[in-house]
Amino acid sequence: MRFSALAPVPLLAAALLAAAGAAAQQYPVRPVRMIVPFAPGGNVDIIARVYAPKFSEFLGQQVIIDNRGGAGGSIGTDITAKSPPDGYTLLMVSASHTINPAMAKKLPYDSVRDFAPISVIADVPTAFMVHPALPARNVKEFIAIARARPGEIFYSTAGRGTVGHLSAELLNSAAKIKLTAVHYKGSGPSVIDLIAGHVQMQLMSMPAAVPHMKSGKLRMIAQTGETRSGAAPDIPTMREQGLKTFVVSSGFAMFAPAGTPRPIIDRVHAALVKALNDPGVRKSLAEQGAEIVASTPEQHDAFNKAEIAKWIKVARDAGIQPE
Repeated sequence: MRFSALAPVPLLAAALLAAAGAAAQQYPVRPVRMIVPFAPGGNVDIIARVYAPKFSEFLGQQVIIDNRGGAGGSIGTDITAKSPPDGYTLLMVSASHTINPAMAKKLPYDSVRDFAPISVIADVPTAFMVHPALPARNVKEFIAIARARPGEIFYSTAGRGTVGHLSAELLNSAAKIKLTAVHYKGSGPSVIDLIAGHVQMQLMSMPAAVPHMKSGKLRMIAQTGETRSGAAPDIPTMREQGLKTFVVSSGFAMFAPAGTPRPIIDRVHAALVKALNDPGVRKSLAEQGAEIVASTPEQHDAFNKAEIAKWIKVARDAGIQPE
């Protein structure tokens, strides 16, 4: 009697698996929401809107961008983490996703366990910019100046915990120098004061940097990608200039909630890669200074974990306390 009472359980499990497989095969049957955890007009929003139309076309359903800004991206990210794992809520993130664990005492989600990686979409390289009054035309010369003037070289950031902030702290550690941070409320004021000469350097996104380099208002002495960006092909990387481990990636990427069935992940990934390979999308992203990556879910997972570990170490080594 005990056996006969338990017998339906595996049958029920099989039925549920079959139903899940059928749902995945039919996916998507309604519009898909893509949460951008930042306000409209920022880099994440701009890049999402470049590829979203083609992504919608190849996915076979409308992809609706839902801007949920606040708390360094954690509000929109938390909404995604708590959404049903059915493929109808996706998340577009930037480097803040991997930096936040180093800067926040407690996040309302786990940056690894609560998400299913889909792809690193693109990377926007960081540019090492200095004010023209600083007599440094390459990284070696800059390090020499910084070592001779410990604490006297000031760098601006768009705020505590941003890529520019932790990148400069990574430079402090890698080059054994002491730069002093000046935090601003946003990238605009931080760049204005750099151009005015109130600070001497900043590590900023390539799209923001190139116009100031071309105008001569600022000097680009390096870029931080694995390889040179097409937006500044004549400027060598940090690695080329002797800092072999200094690579900073912005990591614009897509996640789904943890537990999303793998067939749905694969369906989303295939549509995304097709969209990113569209000539018009590639051209538009290049104009934004974005280098297309289009990684696999497995590569994205490895990248996410490695970047989180890296920034936690950078913050710890710099004595930055989570808040």
